[in-house]
Amino acid sequence: MKKIKITALSVLLMGSMMMSCKDQLDIQNPNQPTPASAATESGVIGLAQGAIYINGFTSSGDKYYDGVVGAFYNGVVGFHEMMGDVVAAEAANTYMNNLSAPNSVTLDDGSVVANPNSPSQQITLLRNINVNAQQGGNPGFHEWALMYGLNNAANSILEVVEKTTFSGDAATKKNTVKAWAYLWKGFAYSRIGSIYYAGLINNASSSTNGNYLAKEKIIDESNANYDKAAALLGAITNTADYSSVLGSLIPSYFQTGKGVVPTTAQFIKNLNTLKARNIIVNTPVASMTAAQWNQILTLTNAGVGSSDPVFAGNTNTAGDIFSPLSYSVAARCVGANASGGTFKISERLIQDFNAGDKRLANNFNQFAVWVGNSDRGNAFNTRWGIKDGGNGLAGVMVYTNRTAGMAELYMLGSYEENELMKAEAKLYTGDIAGAATSINNIRTYQGAGLAALASTDLATVKEELRKERRVALAFRGLAFYDARRWGVLDSGRKNAVVISKDGKTINTKASITYGYLDYWDVPDNELAYNPAAAGSAPIKNPKQ
Repeated sequence: MKKIKITALSVLLMGSMMMSCKDQLDIQNPNQPTPASAATESGVIGLAQGAIYINGFTSSGDKYYDGVVGAFYNGVVGFHEMMGDVVAAEAANTYMNNLSAPNSVTLDDGSVVANPNSPSQQITLLRNINVNAQQGGNPGFHEWALMYGLNNAANSILEVVEKTTFSGDAATKKNTVKAWAYLWKGFAYSRIGSIYYAGLINNASSSTNGNYLAKEKIIDESNANYDKAAALLGAITNTADYSSVLGSLIPSYFQTGKGVVPTTAQFIKNLNTLKARNIIVNTPVASMTAAQWNQILTLTNAGVGSSDPVFAGNTNTAGDIFSPLSYSVAARCVGANASGGTFKISERLIQDFNAGDKRLANNFNQFAVWVGNSDRGNAFNTRWGIKDGGNGLAGVMVYTNRTAGMAELYMLGSYEENELMKAEAKLYTGDIAGAATSINNIRTYQGAGLAALASTDLATVKEELRKERRVALAFRGLAFYDARRWGVLDSGRKNAVVISKDGKTINTKASITYGYLDYWDVPDNELAYNPAAAGSAPIKNPKQ
């Protein structure tokens, strides 16, 4: 990030400790802490908790938050889910209503509905508004700002922890804090390298450089940080002190369900799942090699299992980190009818549920057709709304629960994601039956109530995998990555359900041409103050 923003964020991360952390901090003035005041055992743990969550994932980390775009899991992830055709948005804030408007829709009768803003289709739009003057109006700015804020927070933690005196097993406690920081640095670089054409590697707090590197190098840096965390965890033998420190780093009200404190081995499993994600979401399926598929298998076989805890967030009444009513994309779909909240459910998501899937019955209600602004084209309209807390089917997963303390927000990876990456690797290494088994495992785990998939036909299992990733991982910010790597952004979607603007005609054989930009240009909000130095990688995607 540019220096002025990093400086502002570094002050923020040192001062914005959560209400729940205040009793842990040993600082003279919580609004003006110094490295000396944070460099105590309680101080560094409070810093390492508050700085990560506040700066990486809440509106405090986004200078241009406006209440509609949202923070990370309900805003940035929302951008991804819109481009993945899981949700849509009518609000014009940050051009949300244009971000997922496809180039064209061909209806069942052969008529073509072009993007109403043609020729300012998505790629052109993103280029036109990628200027510093747009500030928060540039959708490409928000993820960059939050993730470099997160990276800067982790850098500050790593610097302070080296000056901290710990009681008891000092090495274990120090290495637990460092592993925590490296985890989030790895995640920040992963997000940057998975959406921007180039990025910066910055491993010192409140500083920057103009050496922009290709997205592949940023992913390499992500993996390097995950590996640093794994090496530290693998050397820890004092499980009591490790658990005590990590239990203090994770907010106590997060530590329910899948959010309980992981063992060192379970922590490493989470890292393996994230490393597998780095490969699979950034490589077109057509370009994946046998070696890469085997690497995915190795990582997922050592990844998150069905009984393993993950890094899951939760809500509390005060909304210290995540607000109960808006903590996720799914939470912001809740409404009294199909118009929902900020986001609207895509007909193409509903289409991907198999007949009889209890996850559909438990999570969605069908309403009268809602027709959005006609200037968004025909991909926008819907009959579906999400049900807060589910419809009461026992043993069936729910996508959102807006009662305080009842959310389970998967902040990093999950068993479902790990198992479906394993399924895909099996599929492309010839183990079609094994892929079907992994798909069945997820359907059982989520209570889908579907008959076991027994087919060994490649095309059939591949299609079931495509649908299962969209259904099982909905609202988790993976759909756009999948559309990109499967070629859907360019080839489009066939046999799609689309409601015509008359609100009456339900097309079932429509074709959608998306035409979205696969990797975004570096935000001009950054370049205006931190221009690319000589020798930098290209900062603009050549795709037109």
